[in-house]
Amino acid sequence: MPNLTTNGATIAYTDSGAPATAPDAPTVIFGHGLLFGGWMFAAQLDALRDTYRCVTVDWRGQGDSPPSAGGYDMDTLTIDAIGLIEHLGTAPVHYVGLSMGGFIGQRIAARRPELIRSLILLDTSADPEDPASARKDRLLANIFRLVGLGPVRKPTMKLMFGPTFRADPNSEPIIAEWVRRLARCDRGAMRQAVMGVANRNGVLAEIGAITAATLVVVGEHDAATPPERSRTIAGAIPGARLEIVANSGHSSTVEQPAALTSLIQSFLTEVDAR
Repeated sequence: MPNLTTNGATIAYTDSGAPATAPDAPTVIFGHGLLFGGWMFAAQLDALRDTYRCVTVDWRGQGDSPPSAGGYDMDTLTIDAIGLIEHLGTAPVHYVGLSMGGFIGQRIAARRPELIRSLILLDTSADPEDPASARKDRLLANIFRLVGLGPVRKPTMKLMFGPTFRADPNSEPIIAEWVRRLARCDRGAMRQAVMGVANRNGVLAEIGAITAATLVVVGEHDAATPPERSRTIAGAIPGARLEIVANSGHSSTVEQPAALTSLIQSFLTEVDAR
């Protein structure tokens, strides 16, 4: 897995490279949600890598990116992502961001529009964290930092995954993989990542300036960023389209991979045909 040193941090990413039959194919960058890594887009990468150059990024202290000395707030991570886009040299890119990745994608598209070809926002929000939710997040993060995932696993799973997914025995290997990967992360760095999300500023006042074609997608049972948050985003970005995915919670790319892949693939095809 290649690493990039940018903005005072080491960032791990994956890069499929340009397809052999399409050396000038557009780049799609995937930004994961909190407590995950780029692996949460595996199904989408499998479907798109023959048509697009596909890149996933692991945010500071998550996935395969090591902890950093500081800078886990959304504005700092936005600068990290911009550093990666500029390093790749393939702008404007298609950007797909889930939850935390969506917080960052909105900031890039609003502040550096020349870098973004299209924007796909999954299970995310333009608002600050709800105060009650932020307090709960901080508490869970502090417990995780002290003793690990065990005591907070159940409430965290209810935020990360919808009831349909949690009740399906076929989901057990994916949840087990999520637990395994989360357990190997640096607990202090993960706490800082959670704090960055819990303490984030809203960007609703900024996103009306986004000019990139935008698709907003949310699971109907998303408990972490409920559908009304996505409706707000779609109403604020000119021309944005909203899709609500049935029987999906917050981690839609792993809960309903076929539905998400279809939506993403169709939207990218539509944008590139313009």
